[in-house]
Amino acid sequence: MPSLSDFIRTHSGVLIDDWVAYALALNEGRSRLSEHDLRDSAPEILAALEANMCQSQTAQQAIDKSHGEKRASDEHFDRVCQLHAQDRLRQGFGLSDIVAEFRALRASVMRRWRASTDADALSIEEMERFHEAIDQVLSESVKEYVEQAERARNLFAGILAHDLRAPLGVIVNAATLIARTNDTHPELTKAAGFIQRSAASMNVLIDDLLVFARTRLGDELPLAASPQNMGEICREVAEEMGSVLDGKTIDVTTSGNLDGVWDRGRIAQLLANLLSNAARYGKGKIRLSAHEHEETIEINVENAGTPIPAEALPTIFDPLTRINAVTGHRDMAAGAGLGLYICRCITVAHQGSITAESDKARTKFTIRLPRRSDAGTLGPACQPPP
Repeated sequence: MPSLSDFIRTHSGVLIDDWVAYALALNEGRSRLSEHDLRDSAPEILAALEANMCQSQTAQQAIDKSHGEKRASDEHFDRVCQLHAQDRLRQGFGLSDIVAEFRALRASVMRRWRASTDADALSIEEMERFHEAIDQVLSESVKEYVEQAERARNLFAGILAHDLRAPLGVIVNAATLIARTNDTHPELTKAAGFIQRSAASMNVLIDDLLVFARTRLGDELPLAASPQNMGEICREVAEEMGSVLDGKTIDVTTSGNLDGVWDRGRIAQLLANLLSNAARYGKGKIRLSAHEHEETIEINVENAGTPIPAEALPTIFDPLTRINAVTGHRDMAAGAGLGLYICRCITVAHQGSITAESDKARTKFTIRLPRRSDAGTLGPACQPPP
């Protein structure tokens, strides 16, 4: 009686035909891919499956494999799976399609093998090895597909943010020219002010989108650190944001020696995000303070308003986190989008920390930065130090 691995090797042609026929059905109406196009890595995957099943394996190794642990011999097998995922992404297949075609492959192999032989104890062991191999193929293919799709989305976000800068600059320059013209009608001057403030808000969003795209694509976030005074940065940002945030008062208090070495532009971006969040989701006056704290500089942004739920605080600095999705409250979004994720990226780049606390009385963000760090660039993880 032929083993299952022998059956796969000797019947690979008909098994590939089954696979391609199902892939053609999945792809129907989407593109003009031919049967030849859809065969791509099918022979390599079947050969890798057969080779994987033929490897000697102890009981402990079988358990380790079920837990996702790899052996050195799996490297080629995994690479074949990754190439298949890349092909399917390029061909327009969805993630559910990849799962479906491997499910169909599993069913095809088992159906044809059962029809060609009688099952016994040995065949049961062979089936276990086959299912293990299929699961590994599926796991690696799905992982690679997700990573490549996410990279494509992030690359698109970076390109979009970069290309938005030029037309936004034209809008800002035109609005500034209108506002400075002496004989401009008062209503037109007022409208130019609206344009300037909206353009400033858009510029902050574009900066955030660019940082997000760079860190998610694995690029480094560059820092240009130089001697600065944190008090000056706080007052400057508060003044700029005060012109954008209509009806919001920002109180700035500073104390002690606030000199240090930081990237002024990135710190300003960080503060602008926190002040924008406070204005959008808080109530009343916003308090921005900076003071000495032992060997660090501590910055606080504080406001009253609806508290952030305790269950949302652990993930508030994660990218694309929306608190209203966690709590169900439509009025709560202090942590939505990218702003707080960018704040964490910039803080970590300066080897500092950022925390949030919230109760019925206030919501407070606290940043602690060393006066001088070895800040140079930030790696892609954008994660706080352990």
